[in-house]
Amino acid sequence: METQHEKPKLSCFDVANYFLALADEDAGDLVSNLKLQKLVYYAQGYHLAIFGRPLYPEKIEAWAHGPVIPKLYHTFKGHENKPIPPPVDLNLSKFDKEAIEFLDEVYNILGQYSAWKLRNMTHDDPPWQDAVDCHGEISHNAMKEYFKTQLVNDAEN
Repeated sequence: METQHEKPKLSCFDVANYFLALADEDAGDLVSNLKLQKLVYYAQGYHLAIFGRPLYPEKIEAWAHGPVIPKLYHTFKGHENKPIPPPVDLNLSKFDKEAIEFLDEVYNILGQYSAWKLRNMTHDDPPWQDAVDCHGEISHNAMKEYFKTQLVNDAEN
């Protein structure tokens, strides 16, 4: 059993590529860099709340358009606001059953929203609001505490 102090097995790039592989272009399911940033942020937040440990190690910062993983942003910024194509070589062996089920659930719930809808949703999140005031990193603890409240709210609705 993995403990809270063990290093995450996945990177933000693994999570991003998994989401990109799920996108169904034929159904109009297009993922821009903006949308990808928000999906990967929400995955981290809910993972921290549910499992008590990070899904990936890369830091998330509060930027003007919401939470951003800088390394991930710079990798995909050349696509501007256009759809990012799915990866050609997704290595599924990196993902255990728990991770696949978790990421599928995040994508099924949040992947339906547009980039701008997700952006606006993150602007209502205290972890982003608190960090943007000081132009800083969004802490794992702030995310975990906030997303725990969202799990309770989701269960009650």
